[in-house]
Amino acid sequence: MEKNIGFISTRFAGTDGVTLETSKWAQVLKQMGHQCFWFAGRLDKTPSRSMLVPEAFFQNEKNQWINEQILGKKARSSGVTDTIQSMKTFLKARIKEFIAKFSIDLLIPENALTIPMHVPLGIAITEIIAETQIPTIAHHHDFYWERTRFFVNTVGDYLRMAFPPNLPNMEHVVINSAAQEELALRTGIASIIIPNILDFDNPPAVDSERTLRLRQSIGLNPEDIMILQPTRIVQRKGIEHAIDLVKDLNDPRYKLVISHEAGDEGFEYAEWLREEAGEHGVDLRLFSIFMGDPWSDNEKIKSEYTLFDVYPCADFITYPSLYEGFGNAFLEAIYFKKPMLINRYAIFVRDIEPKGFDLIGMDGFLTRKTVEKVREILTSNQRKDQMVDHNYQMAKRYYSYSILQRWLNTLMTNFFGMEAQS
Repeated sequence: MEKNIGFISTRFAGTDGVTLETSKWAQVLKQMGHQCFWFAGRLDKTPSRSMLVPEAFFQNEKNQWINEQILGKKARSSGVTDTIQSMKTFLKARIKEFIAKFSIDLLIPENALTIPMHVPLGIAITEIIAETQIPTIAHHHDFYWERTRFFVNTVGDYLRMAFPPNLPNMEHVVINSAAQEELALRTGIASIIIPNILDFDNPPAVDSERTLRLRQSIGLNPEDIMILQPTRIVQRKGIEHAIDLVKDLNDPRYKLVISHEAGDEGFEYAEWLREEAGEHGVDLRLFSIFMGDPWSDNEKIKSEYTLFDVYPCADFITYPSLYEGFGNAFLEAIYFKKPMLINRYAIFVRDIEPKGFDLIGMDGFLTRKTVEKVREILTSNQRKDQMVDHNYQMAKRYYSYSILQRWLNTLMTNFFGMEAQS
């Protein structure tokens, strides 16, 4: 039976990992016959199926003030508490309005009960769930205890209450085994692992003319070799290693391109990267074109190019992250059959590497041997094709849409019985 699904978060816009993964969940749920609706502080979804509440955005002025008062400190004033509570009350009323307007049967908070970027929103969602008993699948991407900037805070009471809450009408989904274990250890909450996924049953359609136009818009010549760093510009992405790789390859044809924007965690790292690239003679280019969500159904604000137009332009992918909850860019590179260099971050080693992928790996630093492996891939089409074809088959086996559909059927059956089966 068709259900109305309400996705709720601080942002569903652009190409951050939470937005992209949520779009994929929505696509699978639609294929299963359900209707999807959206609540957030920043949105690029169809307006008729959405409720935009600017106060729910984590960069809302009032919420930024709250974060300045609660992070890196050990005591909070009554004024801060009052502000959190008043904002919670406002957001709670808007969420109730969203549930009523679209007759929501099932809520899916996306990271809003996981990482406390917006404490009032997390509390509001928690109280709504407790009071209405609405069936809820909490989708957790990265927990606050995984980030050092949340270690010292003045809201331990709220974190224990809402990040995440332990309520009887909820199912919890995490994206890796370490998160599953830590969540159980810290809170007693049981969860299931659903890794990030892509539609590997349907390979991407690549428009060679669009690819050429986009390469030209970046300023690349036909002989240039594009090394793509397909991530946001935040420090944990380890982008300095990509700069080191291009420096060590030592060929003016190699251009390093970063596809995403800076800003979520400040601009200092982006400025430092520009300086670092300049000092080492690396041609670093940042996209000035807005990259849209490939799954966005909002025709009014669709960008000329999406993230899926960027990958075909690339000759090689760098993914030197220090930490990832899973790794969307890893799957995207495999989906577009691109060879890549990956830093063997903990979750990759534990959950992904045992599946048998063929990749060039590094362990926190670049060696001469690693650089030579990259050079070999870039100069040997036979070796490259062997690598990317093998990786596509592995990803199709473990990370396809059909995997997600099976899990969602199970979760919805827990709430609604056999009527939820697609």
